[in-house]
Amino acid sequence: MNLGSPDSTEVKDVRRYLDEFLMDGRVIDTPLLWRALLVKGIIVPFRAPKSAEAYKSIWTKDGSPLIVISKQLQQALQEQVDEPVALAMRYGSPAPWTAYDELLQKQPDLEEVVLVPLYPHYAMSSYETAVEYAKKMHRKGKYSFKLTVVPPFYDDAAYLDSLVDSIKPYLQKEYDHIVFSYHGIPERHVHKSDVTGNHCLKSADCCAVDSEAHKTCYRHQCIVTTNRVAQALQIPTSKFSFSFQSRLGRDEWLKPYTAVRLAEMPKEGIKKLVILCPAFVSDCLETLEEMGEEGREIFLHAGGEEFTLIPCLNVHPAWVKALKGLLDQAV
Repeated sequence: MNLGSPDSTEVKDVRRYLDEFLMDGRVIDTPLLWRALLVKGIIVPFRAPKSAEAYKSIWTKDGSPLIVISKQLQQALQEQVDEPVALAMRYGSPAPWTAYDELLQKQPDLEEVVLVPLYPHYAMSSYETAVEYAKKMHRKGKYSFKLTVVPPFYDDAAYLDSLVDSIKPYLQKEYDHIVFSYHGIPERHVHKSDVTGNHCLKSADCCAVDSEAHKTCYRHQCIVTTNRVAQALQIPTSKFSFSFQSRLGRDEWLKPYTAVRLAEMPKEGIKKLVILCPAFVSDCLETLEEMGEEGREIFLHAGGEEFTLIPCLNVHPAWVKALKGLLDQAV
């Protein structure tokens, strides 16, 4: 199960997609009336035309990159397992019930479905909303099969190995710094997800102090992924960092902000930059357009000389193998 995408680059389709996405109470977590006024009255009308243009810059002849790549991943995994594999999206189509019905059609005596949210790290606006939506559709459809959910896999050894394998070729040439850019979330989401109620963002080293909060702490999980991959690649501490992209609105989001850092780095002597987006397993608008186009422009305009964007895992053989491993662990 992945995020989803508009059906086309037409403004009406982008508007419909943004409306569904931003009206999700786990994405914009404000009271329904205020959220509706904000999303339907301000954000979507102004954002839809701009987003449509952004989608046009990355759209392929087969459609949305995220949908196309997700289908390719579905097929690659199907070649590795005997059980039928179906694809679902949190927003747009195909919806979870479509996937459930597809699986039942292929296997009428179905007893268990394993749901793999394609989000390595836990966040209420990504992993949590996908899981809760899939569960809701499961209850609403009164399906008799059991629904088993794969937990966040940010520290799974095979997933980390697949990231390492995908990064290695891009570090063969000279570079000054590598940035792990994760999708940002508001700081209040981190507080809301803190199961202890008194740990996350309470101190500068909260992510390094053992706590039950880490099971649902997005920032901690991003740091773990970054450090373990950097260690496996033997990247010196001074040559890598992490940051957060895709900020929306004026609230405080997790820092540092990727866009700000891209503008600062050339002044710090970082001229040759390598960047990747580990929060996404499939290339999409946030990787191809936000980083590949906007991020590149920010860095080069600020005085950078080389900007290398590493593709997402997509259908990398090591990632397909890791995905099969996650399924094996679940059952």
